[in-house]
Amino acid sequence: MKKFFNVVLAVAALLSLYACTDETIGVSITDSVSSIFEDSSFVITGHSVRNDRVQMRTSTKMLGSLNSDGYGSLTASAVTMWMPAMNIDTAGLTAASIDSCRLKLRIPYRDGFTGDSLAPMRLKVYGLNKSLPTPIYSDFDPTDYYDEEDLLASESYSPMSGWIEVADSYVSGTREVDTVRVVSVPMPIELGKMLFNAYVDDPETFSNPRTFADLFPGIYITNTYGSGHVINIKATQFDVYYHKHVQVNDSTEVDSTRCQSYLASTPEIISNNIINFDIDDEVTAMVNDGRSMIVAPAGYEVQVRFPIQDIIDAYKATINGSQAIINSLSLELPVSIPVTEYNIQPPTYLLMVKTSKKDQFINGDSLANNKDSFYAIYSEASKAYYFTGLRNYIIDIINNKGGIATEDDINFTITPVDVTNYTYPTNYSYYYYSSTASSIVTKISPMVSRPAIVELLLDKAKIRITYSSQIVD
Repeated sequence: MKKFFNVVLAVAALLSLYACTDETIGVSITDSVSSIFEDSSFVITGHSVRNDRVQMRTSTKMLGSLNSDGYGSLTASAVTMWMPAMNIDTAGLTAASIDSCRLKLRIPYRDGFTGDSLAPMRLKVYGLNKSLPTPIYSDFDPTDYYDEEDLLASESYSPMSGWIEVADSYVSGTREVDTVRVVSVPMPIELGKMLFNAYVDDPETFSNPRTFADLFPGIYITNTYGSGHVINIKATQFDVYYHKHVQVNDSTEVDSTRCQSYLASTPEIISNNIINFDIDDEVTAMVNDGRSMIVAPAGYEVQVRFPIQDIIDAYKATINGSQAIINSLSLELPVSIPVTEYNIQPPTYLLMVKTSKKDQFINGDSLANNKDSFYAIYSEASKAYYFTGLRNYIIDIINNKGGIATEDDINFTITPVDVTNYTYPTNYSYYYYSSTASSIVTKISPMVSRPAIVELLLDKAKIRITYSSQIVD
């Protein structure tokens, strides 16, 4: 569909030129008309491709087992190294002061799981016997990294079994306070004492994750019993509880119980979700039928051919050599949500990246630049994704490539991702309560936060370009 609107920019620009006498030498009137065009007649095509090996770039973890009609059978376990505490409380303490240790798995209070919240499950935690490799992928085999005698803990759990807690986390690289459910796993007190003594002997061991890995390489968490849900672990930490004598005043001393996080899984260290996913036969049939399916995690993504050359050709034909400015280029992708047993929803975010640059984007921990890569947020109200920042993409081809798009410019991959935002205050009033906040994207990584599925309706996609062309008479 093409539309254009004429706007009178200057009805009469009067330029009067006078000679040295009273006679008027000349008068000119210039009419300038700007035409604003919108063209959404372009077609995008594509097909699903299997993406069963993804590189993890996040500290978020999945754990559990889920069988869902219309989606498939998913099992998820995790391995992680540790970010050690730089300072451990040792004043007036010995290893004997430690009372207990716990591994805490923090899941979001809302949307922290997929499946049956009451399904009983059981997990096991193993200590790793060597450092994790890098890069590391979702098909990683942990077999050679632990032994059965490395078992540290075993615990029953469900999404509703954990206590509710207002907790700090550092998922986005800055301190966040949110409400979570905590799955708490008792850990060997000997591990806490070993870490305490190691810190006393050589604090430099705790100075960075690599040196610490020589002492304690990490853990492997796996589901060993039950099926019915997977949980989204937002933060993982190892807490040590200890008692300490505290001097209240000159005559009073009390025995105080305290807790300190010795270890945490953060974005800076190596961690990985191990995904085993047998996709439902119905979904496979839809893919074989040519339907464009997005399935996460480690399922399907969609490769598309974006009609940028058709857009550029139509644009040039319309302006016909006149002065013009491209105002915007956007893509609206309507979707259909397949029926699944646990009402599995679409991914919150999609990344559209040039296929030739996808691996570089993921491996480099990149952010969308609106020239080679773009991301969109799912709109539940309109059941569509909106990619709105494609203007630089078309301008780059017109200005730097003579308006001729290459195959590299045309072929894109649309894949599900997790996006981390950092929110910061932009205005605050000292005299009355008033503040505003803005957010910026700090991380885009392959989606491993939860199961997701959606069909992209490419035949109903709408590509819109708007541009203004000025004609001076």
